[in-house]
Amino acid sequence: MSEGRNWGSTVVGWFIVRDDGSSVSPAVDVPAAADAGPPPVPTADPAAPAVFKSAPPSAPGGQVDFDGVFTAAGIDAEERDRVTKASTLLASLPAETPVSVKKQIVEASMKAFGVPVDKIIETGVEEMQALEGYIRAGATDTETLLAESKSRIAHLEDEIKNVRTVMDQRVQEQQSVTAACNAKKLDVQRVLEFFGQDAVARVVRESPKLYDPSSAPAAPANQQ
Repeated sequence: MSEGRNWGSTVVGWFIVRDDGSSVSPAVDVPAAADAGPPPVPTADPAAPAVFKSAPPSAPGGQVDFDGVFTAAGIDAEERDRVTKASTLLASLPAETPVSVKKQIVEASMKAFGVPVDKIIETGVEEMQALEGYIRAGATDTETLLAESKSRIAHLEDEIKNVRTVMDQRVQEQQSVTAACNAKKLDVQRVLEFFGQDAVARVVRESPKLYDPSSAPAAPANQQ
């Protein structure tokens, strides 16, 4: 086994060591969805220890405020700066430099600044704990949101179904009303036709209770 694989395997629960020896957080290493639809949500581990001393910041748009996360976990800014310096120094070394040589250079540089390597390791592990805790806290919140959203969607779908049922019933009722009223109008029309069109027209003109529909203004086209 390589040194990287051995090291990664010592931090159980934080890393998945791939065949090439690289490591990623298991809660982040989610396969991309092959078909349409949202990607799977990481599962929150109820057994994970609480690492935050205060509420961590939100991540709008997926943008993480790492300083805020580490501060919420109670990690001192000066201690975080040491890890950052070690990371920057490591990144500045030529890629072809052997790992053992890189380790010697970084350790010597840190000691030169009076920074114990163990403190850097301790802070680095604290940061890992904070990040894993942040992932799991977000996963819990996401699971809650999804459950509430699914329940709300189901409720809205039921409401939409009920509204459509009421609409359909109303249309059917109106069709029945129209048919019944038109049938009754035909009965009354036969009585009026018996007395004659001229007589009906005269009564309509003379009665204050009646109006001549032929003299009413035409309704706008969009209201017809």
